[in-house]
Amino acid sequence: MMHALNIYIVTTILPSVVEEIGGLGFYAWSATLFVVASILGAAIASRVLDRAGAGRAYLVATILFAAGSLICAAAPAFSVLLAGRFVQGFGGGLLYAFAYAVIRLVYPEALWSRAISLISIMWGVSTLVGPAVGGFFAELDAWRAAFWSLVPLSLIFGLVALAVLPAKENDQTASAPLPLPQLALLAASVLAVSAGSASFDPIWNGAGLLVAVILVILLVLVERMGNARLLPAGSLVGGSRLIALYATIVLLVIGMQTDIFVPYFLQVLHGQSPLISGYLAALMAMGWTLGSLASAGRNGDAGLRAIASGPAFVLAGLAILAVLLPVPGGALWQMTAVSGGLLLVGVGIGVAWPHLVTNVFHEVSAAEQGLAAGSVSTVQLFATAFGSAAAGMVANLGGLRNGDGAAGASGAAFWLFVVFLAAPILAAVTTRKIAVARTRSDAVELA
Repeated sequence: MMHALNIYIVTTILPSVVEEIGGLGFYAWSATLFVVASILGAAIASRVLDRAGAGRAYLVATILFAAGSLICAAAPAFSVLLAGRFVQGFGGGLLYAFAYAVIRLVYPEALWSRAISLISIMWGVSTLVGPAVGGFFAELDAWRAAFWSLVPLSLIFGLVALAVLPAKENDQTASAPLPLPQLALLAASVLAVSAGSASFDPIWNGAGLLVAVILVILLVLVERMGNARLLPAGSLVGGSRLIALYATIVLLVIGMQTDIFVPYFLQVLHGQSPLISGYLAALMAMGWTLGSLASAGRNGDAGLRAIASGPAFVLAGLAILAVLLPVPGGALWQMTAVSGGLLLVGVGIGVAWPHLVTNVFHEVSAAEQGLAAGSVSTVQLFATAFGSAAAGMVANLGGLRNGDGAAGASGAAFWLFVVFLAAPILAAVTTRKIAVARTRSDAVELA
């Protein structure tokens, strides 16, 4: 909740920040550095849990999160705020990954999917509450107070976690070494694609994407050969259920990253106010919450059917948006249909999400359960960063970089949603591989 709430609060107050301390040229890097740090935090979360136990690990993460908030609150210049955002993101990434890991420690397996759905619910709640809280402080011209307000909540939460969550067991095995080369390549790939997407020049766009792809390929090679791993064993084996599960997570999350341009399209093409367009864009996150709630109680084959249905919902939602969002208007029927498309995209991810995560847990050994929990957050955050940057590139090439107002926005909207239809289409293929691999596994067990 704190990690998600912070994201939406900062997004809302950032215009007030740059108005006071400058830094417009580095506006996007506030989010970029936060996400990169979150990925790094999530990637080492299992090691921190192994060494400190759940209670102490949460306390360490909340102290880091609070320290980053303090740095941001006191920042005299945007460069200092960026440093604070990095520390905040590192603590937030730990918190987010811990949420999945601790579920395995405190809930019986039959409740895993329900507990995981609570994480999705927090994103939905934060989408509604975060902009309101950030807007409140922005209206008061007190953006620093927005950061200050996170500090006491963080520390109280950390102390409660220390008191109620399990401590480290004395016979717990030593944690695996950190996969430092993979972490460096992962961070560099995100920075490369983000730097490329920041330019309106298609050559720089392509160069950033090419460098990022090369770095990801190197990461895969190092992961396969290295002793210290970022993902559980077998995650990169062709034809395995794990690789199909991770691929589905990546593709569904990428499909959702189109929402970063939705407020802009709604304002420029459909005459919606910033407040209304912001909350309409939040319908994707709300759909994720609703989908998770509806799907959480399913297990076994019902869970696999939920995974298989996810890409179909996302595909339908993106198709509606590809047809209607580029057409200027704003009529009630059009906005109703657009709202339905946004909800469908979120619902598609939500119905599949609890079962994707629980199936990842089921596919790994007991010794790597913590690593599996951290890997889900790492893969999700990486897909978020990569998808956001890719969305920026497609929108720029589609017409946004031309600065033609409504005409440029219309072209950008069309190409963005048409190109991103590929994500749920590919996800439909990977979900079939999940079911086929499960059938083969069951047949082997019976034999």
